[in-house]
Amino acid sequence: MALNSTWSLALGVAFFGALSFMFGVIAENKKPPFGTAIKGKDVVICKYPSDPTVALGILSILALIVTWVVGHAVVFYPYNGKSVPRETLFRSFSLVVFIFIAELTSGLALIFFVWATVTEGLHLSRDVHHNLSTDCPTAKTGLFGGAGFIALDATLFWLVCQMLTLNARADYLEEDQDAKGHYGQVYGTDYDAINAPNKA
Repeated sequence: MALNSTWSLALGVAFFGALSFMFGVIAENKKPPFGTAIKGKDVVICKYPSDPTVALGILSILALIVTWVVGHAVVFYPYNGKSVPRETLFRSFSLVVFIFIAELTSGLALIFFVWATVTEGLHLSRDVHHNLSTDCPTAKTGLFGGAGFIALDATLFWLVCQMLTLNARADYLEEDQDAKGHYGQVYGTDYDAINAPNKA
């Protein structure tokens, strides 16, 4: 059961992280470099070709958020039906470092996705300009693609966090099991020693 849960979480992180990456790259490729300026009386109307950039940006954001949530579950989800104290997990310096990097890259990817999606949406909705020299811009080139690659990096870091977490949990449970075994042996020895005179 624990193995199935572990694999499910790992597949969830990988699947949604890959989705976020793919949506970001496709959005970057579908985004028009600029719109067509139609000059009117004292205004310029920007006409943009129909494209799914904003929708893909929103899907990228949602997939990244799911990846982020599942990534946290990977670290704090009970292992083999037993919860491991957080202070025990955070004794591992490597785990702390990779969690920090995963959080940082996830946040950075989210910022880039939101920035690109909101900017593109504003350009499409505010298509009437009083600046007659406007060139009908779109979202800055490279934001969607860059965010997609950062999201992919974050996904890989969350998977590394899972491996380090599994090691930390296994060590903790093994130590706990050993401690119980030693306690039982000492207790049994003491019990025999106490009852030896009675048997004699």
